[in-house]
Amino acid sequence: MKVLVTGATGFVGNVLLKALNARGHEIAVLTRNPDEAGSRLPVLCDIFPWNPEQAPPEANAFSGVDAVIHLAGENIAGGRWTQKRKERIKNSRILSTRHLVEAIGNLEHKPEVLVSSSAVGFYGGSGNGLLTEDHPPASCFLAEVCKEWEQEASKAESFNVRTVCLRTGMVLGKEGGAMKRMLPPFQMGLGGILENGKQWMSWIHVDDIAAMYIHAMETQSLKGVYNAVSPNPVTNLEFTKTLGKLVKRPTIFPIPELALKTIFGDMAQILMASQKVSADKISNTGFEFKYPDLQSALQQIVDLPFLQFQMEQWTPQPVQTIFDFFSDSKNLELLTPEYLHFKILRQSTEKIEEGTLLDYKLKLHGIPFRWQSKITNWNPMACFSDHQTKGPYSLWEHTHEFEEKNGGTLIRDKVNYKVPFGIPGEMLAIDFVQNDLKKIFNFRKLKIKELFGE
Repeated sequence: MKVLVTGATGFVGNVLLKALNARGHEIAVLTRNPDEAGSRLPVLCDIFPWNPEQAPPEANAFSGVDAVIHLAGENIAGGRWTQKRKERIKNSRILSTRHLVEAIGNLEHKPEVLVSSSAVGFYGGSGNGLLTEDHPPASCFLAEVCKEWEQEASKAESFNVRTVCLRTGMVLGKEGGAMKRMLPPFQMGLGGILENGKQWMSWIHVDDIAAMYIHAMETQSLKGVYNAVSPNPVTNLEFTKTLGKLVKRPTIFPIPELALKTIFGDMAQILMASQKVSADKISNTGFEFKYPDLQSALQQIVDLPFLQFQMEQWTPQPVQTIFDFFSDSKNLELLTPEYLHFKILRQSTEKIEEGTLLDYKLKLHGIPFRWQSKITNWNPMACFSDHQTKGPYSLWEHTHEFEEKNGGTLIRDKVNYKVPFGIPGEMLAIDFVQNDLKKIFNFRKLKIKELFGE
């Protein structure tokens, strides 16, 4: 299928794109910043510009599209809820969905299915009662947003487009969502329950929510609203104790409700709301969870030994031309931004081959570094890796892959990395280092386009 995705550069969007690509789907993306999106998307996509709050996307973005997955929306946990921010949260969901559905309605050849995001915030706080999809919406801000959000998405049904809304719980994953901010304090022994810890939390692992979007898209019998949560909700106390046990740190500092309201404003209502949400409806459609219980989900996140970066780019040149270019160390300087002051100092063999050592220098934010890499996994015309043996990272392994595709070459970069200084370093890496990598690889992408065409 050809799938059009909004919100693809976000945390869930990145994981979804990898999953779609693994299943052989063709992918197109709608994004505010097409020039930057190439380095923020992990797989090769057709990229189209769209300002979601302003107008419907252009019709050419839907060419050949069989399915639309709509994830776009302002991050609700991205800052204190001021009135202005609440307005952005609302408009980014309701207006974007309205404009997207309007564009679908104007198409001569419409997609078969629209799968739209929603949230369990629809239910507000509910105490200990089990929440199913038939439960009415609450009357709080986020519930009102979710209600209107789903109403806008459901209008696609009038165009004979099968429509599914997934009410998502707290998404767990190392590189985004709640865990991005929650894990470091727990690793430093500063984690604790919220208020009395009795409130229920409905969660889902990021791999499972990505798989659920694909399940909803591919399963023709799915229609309407489904809760996108694990089948095993937990109390905040159980969540806190499980995470503390896995990181081997105490969890003795409870956070009172007053402190949450002082720090987060109205957003504190999300943190304090008790939501015990049922996953029975989606489970009964045949969906199987990879991480159905909290222990296995958090174990996978805590055990990840490094962060990852991935990017793909297609060029119309043959594999031989592209591989020869990348296997010549002199070309590394061409592909590196000038502000890094990158310079090759020494190469241990005349030509790059298995075991070649490369010594070079560069500056990161004005700080000079010496770096040595060893070439491994040498497979001419297919791939090779450079593994840091000396340098600023605790781990750096960059794998270059080359694949003949559509009369040209698909270039795939996979970087596994870890920064030094333990937990503070990891906190730095999640935002600061990731943003640096995106800028560096975006420069590289534009340079390759300039040298070899697009």
